[in-house]
Amino acid sequence: MTAANPDLPPIDFDRYHLDSTDPMRLHDLIDSCRERLDRDQYCSLPGFLRADAVAQLVRETLPLLARANRAESRRNCYLQRQGDGDYASDHPRNIMNYASYDMIAADLIDGSSALKRLYYWTPFRQLVAAIVGVDALYPNEDPLQPVNVICYGDGDQSAWHYDSTNAFTMTLMLQSAERGGRFELAPNTRRGPDDEDIGYMQEVLGGGRERVRVVSRAAGELTLFRGCNSLHRVSTVTGDRLRMMAVFVYEEEPGIRGDPEVNRTVYGRSGLAPA
Repeated sequence: MTAANPDLPPIDFDRYHLDSTDPMRLHDLIDSCRERLDRDQYCSLPGFLRADAVAQLVRETLPLLARANRAESRRNCYLQRQGDGDYASDHPRNIMNYASYDMIAADLIDGSSALKRLYYWTPFRQLVAAIVGVDALYPNEDPLQPVNVICYGDGDQSAWHYDSTNAFTMTLMLQSAERGGRFELAPNTRRGPDDEDIGYMQEVLGGGRERVRVVSRAAGELTLFRGCNSLHRVSTVTGDRLRMMAVFVYEEEPGIRGDPEVNRTVYGRSGLAPA
């Protein structure tokens, strides 16, 4: 079987035919994912990585926690730590929520890891580009950002927030929490930075759940979502088992690196870790 080839990422090729030379074998998958992404603002591919590979990734990642950046802050949904006095107290800019997690940067992950083999594998990048509807995607060239792992322990959570201006966010679940750690998404709370549904946002930030979706996040499941247009968060984790999730960052143009100030905030440093 092609899945046994050590040069290929450990995708479940029996389920997802990225190893096929016949592009029509992926046609239905791409169409289905594009439809769900457009309709629901997210789509998931359960069991994308083989279970044995996911277990190995968890074992590889745990020792890296000692060098992870611990982040704890109160921030609004725009990832700002201070409100804005030009807006009312109940405006989303002035609603602060707590976030805490440990972030493992790309330069701490071994180059032979299945995460990096998957990230840099051209057929995978082509699949993602087809799903999100762009001609091509390119690896992010920042030393810290391309593929990273975010870990939530007991009491950790992420605040309701928007992602960057990237058209989509992509994550791979490695390990779920014992309890909590739900991925919650409020679809289409905005169409763009200047086209926000403030009432809808206030509803969600105030605890309303009528329009909030809880997105499945089983181990090995790949998820793409429009994090730039839909508020989302990870609910509070409870228990001893870490919630571990890989994040993949692609760009629509080559040569893109991250903002050093963003790196200092997210990873605790602006560049490569000391040898």
